[in-house]
Amino acid sequence: MIPNLKFADSGNFLLLAGPCVVETEEIVFKTASTLVDLSEKYKIPLVFKASYRKANRSKIDSFSGIGDIEGLEMIAAVGKKFSIPVVTDIHNPDEAEVAARYVDILQIPAFLCRQTDILVAAAKTGKWVNIKKGQFLSGSSMRHAVEKVKQSGNNKIMLTDRGNMFGYGDLVVDFRNIPIMKKFGYPVIMDITHSLQQPNQESGVTGGMPEMISTIGKAAISAGVDGIFIETHPDPSIAKSDGANMMKLSGMDQLLLELTTIRKAVNTLYNNTLDLNK
Repeated sequence: MIPNLKFADSGNFLLLAGPCVVETEEIVFKTASTLVDLSEKYKIPLVFKASYRKANRSKIDSFSGIGDIEGLEMIAAVGKKFSIPVVTDIHNPDEAEVAARYVDILQIPAFLCRQTDILVAAAKTGKWVNIKKGQFLSGSSMRHAVEKVKQSGNNKIMLTDRGNMFGYGDLVVDFRNIPIMKKFGYPVIMDITHSLQQPNQESGVTGGMPEMISTIGKAAISAGVDGIFIETHPDPSIAKSDGANMMKLSGMDQLLLELTTIRKAVNTLYNNTLDLNK
């Protein structure tokens, strides 16, 4: 079981949500407080998400973080204040042990999901490992990433889809990947914000289609996904990373109302349940 996870037996989807990166204490705690209130309102198991550092940036002068330890300490403080689990990305094997001191779940970025060393290092911490599916991989190909973590002695695994890149500067979601990856026997999450990125723009700033977040989310829930990953910010227009595809925090209430309503219908039809007891 993920430590401090509330409403795990509610029948609802798991929600991993928060700002793209730690920017300021005010933004982090305002976002977390709102998400906790919504988690209580809709009985959604919540994991707070924020990156302590962004290693994959379009330009060398793009904002990458406030400092590694400072960022990790702020994420850990959210977990402690609200008694909720927290997750962050790591970018190389050496970061796994350090980040594991502060968070409950280590996330492997999509571009790194084939990197054996980082998967093994994350697995050996004993923490939950959320592996994001590479934009260049099919769902079935993620079997090998799963096996690397399992064979390193860790069975606490999640898989997150975030779309596939088929052309220049855009992503497409193949919802077949949800049932395909669920066959591995681990929770499958759908990242409904990064899957709407429009990366590699000539300006050097990633674009996005946030108006489609609800559409991707509802389709993923209907397809039987176990969880939703979403980045949200009080004002995405001034966010220092991924503002173009983040959900405005004020829109989260309506979005979660829609998604939880569909989830109830899916549970009734298919007896879809989330098992986090591995």
